[in-house]
Amino acid sequence: MSTPATDSVSRLEGIVGATAFVAEPEKLSAHEIDGMAPSAALLPSCQQEVVEIVKFAASEDLALVPCGARTKLGIGMRPVRYDVAVDLSRLNKIDAYDPDDLTLSVEPGVKICELQRKLNQHGQFLPHGAPFMTRATIGGTIASGVEGPLRQMYGTPRDFVLGMEFVTGDGIAGKSGGRVVKNVTGYDLHKLMIGSVGTLGIITKVNFRTFPAPQSMRGFMAHFGSAADALRCRDALAASVLRPMTLDILSPRVADLFTSDSAVEIEPNVLPGGVLSRDAWMLTTAFLGNDAVVERCGVELQAMVGRAGGSHFARIGDDKTPSALAAAFGRLREFVPIALRSSPAPVIMKLAVLPEHLEHAVAAGKHAAHDHSIPWAAVIRGVGVIYLALLPVARDEKQMNCVRGAVTRIHGDCARLGGHSTVPWCPSEWKTVLSVWGPEERPDLSLMRKVKSVFDPRGILAPGRFAGGI
Repeated sequence: MSTPATDSVSRLEGIVGATAFVAEPEKLSAHEIDGMAPSAALLPSCQQEVVEIVKFAASEDLALVPCGARTKLGIGMRPVRYDVAVDLSRLNKIDAYDPDDLTLSVEPGVKICELQRKLNQHGQFLPHGAPFMTRATIGGTIASGVEGPLRQMYGTPRDFVLGMEFVTGDGIAGKSGGRVVKNVTGYDLHKLMIGSVGTLGIITKVNFRTFPAPQSMRGFMAHFGSAADALRCRDALAASVLRPMTLDILSPRVADLFTSDSAVEIEPNVLPGGVLSRDAWMLTTAFLGNDAVVERCGVELQAMVGRAGGSHFARIGDDKTPSALAAAFGRLREFVPIALRSSPAPVIMKLAVLPEHLEHAVAAGKHAAHDHSIPWAAVIRGVGVIYLALLPVARDEKQMNCVRGAVTRIHGDCARLGGHSTVPWCPSEWKTVLSVWGPEERPDLSLMRKVKSVFDPRGILAPGRFAGGI
């Protein structure tokens, strides 16, 4: 028997056409969020269709969730309502590209890997070194706020997104920023869309600044007896004149993850032998430049490693063996999907602190995991971000309670350091007990709710998925 909601959903077929309207349950399972499936999925082909969909949904009080390749639909809470998935995979055109001006305008359904191949033809690239690279789309990566190792040199999308077009919750087509690098037109409202998991608007176009593609790059790896020693080397490198492209520190268990069958399946390039260690903390970094520049960087870095108590300094890849560097960088970029395959109930935390507090934040995560008997692994970005993977051995209530204790403790410790912590990935049935968006009491929550009410006054865009039930 149909309901008023399902009757309303069926009328959306007239906007996108029969071939772009999906209602078969077996197909809708691909759009499930934490076990909740929509009544239909729509595949609009242009911004105007998105506007009409949202206007109709607002008038009928239908809840919409935008999506693309669905690699990051697990981020955030289960929606309180979910009537229609707005699948943007057909909005997959490169709208404008000017290599001379280093500017690019693309629709959200464009796959990042395909876009990189296009840019590479002009000797350029986009520094989106985010996980799930082979499938991820521009829109989903921007909306999820996930970044990768290239943040060390290039920053986050907030630093190279020049502008954006989007549709708000009342069906208004909005625009913010522009297509030029030096832009002074109004407020950067588009930055609110980054990391909002679709709760403020549906992205329909993104303008980027592009960058010259690296022509020569070399990586380095060093082993340390403790996280403190590795971080001391990080501090020395940050204070030097050297400018690394990437800078990450890996906990010992990462070696097991990066040599697993899952890692090889995700990143098939062969990792050089003797690079990883199951007993040491590992600092890995990469530099750009010609042979003389990179060699100088290696010599100075090796001296820093020695002064910090490091050992086993090694070079990774060069112009003759690019696959070695690709293997190392690929696994580093794909740490999250690799970790998600490494436990029956993986929980990935993201901790953000000032770099000077990294040692205390790492110690807090380590002690919380050990005290609750949970295997763990961590990748520490040099800029002050930690991806901490808690890898319980089972998916039962006992392990859930152990993880809850560890996560609660880490949230508190991170807050006391002046940082912020979230749980982007965890089993769906554990989300109600793990404080996915960090400590419940947030000083910015009232402001976020005001922003939500302005962009989505009827509360139809991904309702309940963000912090505080937004």
